[in-house]
Amino acid sequence: MSRLTGIAIRSAKRKPMQTLHVAQVTKSHGVEHDFRGKPGRRQVTVLSNKAWLQACSEMNQELDWLTRRANLLVDDIDLYESTGKVIKIGDVKLLITGETDPCSRMNEAMPGLFDALLKNWRGGVCCKVISEGKVLLSDKVELIE
Repeated sequence: MSRLTGIAIRSAKRKPMQTLHVAQVTKSHGVEHDFRGKPGRRQVTVLSNKAWLQACSEMNQELDWLTRRANLLVDDIDLYESTGKVIKIGDVKLLITGETDPCSRMNEAMPGLFDALLKNWRGGVCCKVISEGKVLLSDKVELIE
């Protein structure tokens, strides 16, 4: 069974990520207080811990998941080619709208990270909120067809 193992937001572009233990997720703001949370296909970003660790292993580096700058970290879920599926975290449902493409900031953080994230959607997925609620660390996570 998969669990939510990380929640993070940033107040503005290029600002440091802030970790949370609990967060409200809404259709109007995504993960509340995250600057990117406006409605659209990239309202919330989700990263698979397994995929993140694969990218780090390929580079022989141990990097904090916050380096990726995603909102939510889940374990034991394969997000590769999952567009159209729904991630359920507690009562919250997120529609996967596509892959979160890595950006040049990844190589600023660690040379080679951009290329390591390109493979098999290791950089995570973008989502649109379809059901609001509160998420807490250790919430059960399901991938629904």
